[in-house]
Amino acid sequence: MKAALDKGGFFYFYDMIHPLNFYTQYSQFYITDKDPLGDVDSDNFWTNEAFNERLAIEEGIVGVGTECYGPVKGELQILQQENNCFSLDDYDHIVEGGIKINSGVIQIMDCPNSIVEIEVVVENGAYRARVYSSNLSSVDGDEGDDYYRIEIWPSTDMERKVLKQYSV
Repeated sequence: MKAALDKGGFFYFYDMIHPLNFYTQYSQFYITDKDPLGDVDSDNFWTNEAFNERLAIEEGIVGVGTECYGPVKGELQILQQENNCFSLDDYDHIVEGGIKINSGVIQIMDCPNSIVEIEVVVENGAYRARVYSSNLSSVDGDEGDDYYRIEIWPSTDMERKVLKQYSV
């Protein structure tokens, strides 16, 4: 784990892994700024394209599409820079998109209750979130062994991009 001291005297921790283990509904959860400008109820959020690519984007909010309906298992890691050392073969689906953080806090929230599951202090700015999804075919009904690894790093690239598309 690495730490950086900002001009205001706050420490920001990078490369720390935060486990994900919570219950959500509607096959989705959120990566969000503590005070997002966007809204998950927007017509521009879960579009057909976003649904197929398993990632919805609004100002300060990223919706992550899951295969299961309920339990989410995975991990979140805040990085100093993009991870370029991964194998596409290790995952079923990989997608990334941008999020602006204006509050200095990234939150992971369930759906639909918006309960904060994880909160991480970061510097304000633009970030990129990459979601690696694995074991998607294990889901039977509402549950399975699906797993979600999320990496977030500073980046001005806000566009959604699929690196590997899952198909049933």
